[in-house]
Amino acid sequence: MNQGVDYVNGLKHKPDYILLTDADIEHTPENLRQLVGRAQQGHPQAGPYKLVSLMAKLRTDTFAEKALMPAYIFFFQMLYPFAWINDPKKRMGGAAGGCMLVERKALKAAGGIPVIKDALIDDCALGQIMKRQGPIWLGLGETVTSLRGYPTWRNIWMLIARSGFTQLGFSPLLLIGCMIGMIITFLLPPLLAIQPDPGLRLPGIISWSMMTMSSLANLYYYRRSVLWAPLMPLIALFYLAATLDSARRYWMGLGGEWKGRMQAKKAT
Repeated sequence: MNQGVDYVNGLKHKPDYILLTDADIEHTPENLRQLVGRAQQGHPQAGPYKLVSLMAKLRTDTFAEKALMPAYIFFFQMLYPFAWINDPKKRMGGAAGGCMLVERKALKAAGGIPVIKDALIDDCALGQIMKRQGPIWLGLGETVTSLRGYPTWRNIWMLIARSGFTQLGFSPLLLIGCMIGMIITFLLPPLLAIQPDPGLRLPGIISWSMMTMSSLANLYYYRRSVLWAPLMPLIALFYLAATLDSARRYWMGLGGEWKGRMQAKKAT
């Protein structure tokens, strides 16, 4: 990526924008035009976007993918709320590495790709530095699709374990907070719902119903059955366990494994 950006900056006729994408991402013919249009339209108060990113639609072919991948966006948005990322007044930045259109001059002013060379979650790191240059935008769309599958439970487990603890800043306190929050939000409601005491059962049923409804939007986006929605407690338990494994791997010096490489290792 750095070599490509350097090449573009050396051209006689330099483009206004650079599209950063992955080899396993499929773009519809109109996607690039729409990205540029959104970047130029920009934020109503803050002006043109310095970065426009779309989270690619993930594959949901196998049983494991159908069960777990729609929730990937659900939990990503809990860590990186799109509304906060897209709000120029908030400091949070983020992006989806499969599809990022960046303003060339803003990227150069931010220090370019070398600034994020040590980041494991490099797309969100790029979103953070680009937001210092101006407004950015991250969203979902039907024009970008991932061709990479995660067909087995282990594949998805490793996807989460690779960066789960990194997203928490390698903080034990945040890990504990995350664990408590996940237990209270996702695991406690079904446990209360099966209690014989009506005073406990009713709040549990209400909380479980609210949790179920909150997951319907992602299921609709992926065109998956709504019957997956009540299973959010089990899905959340899987994500929590994989995140704890991410911390274990970090403390053991294994770091995040990605494409056969170990990254984000604990300093020794």
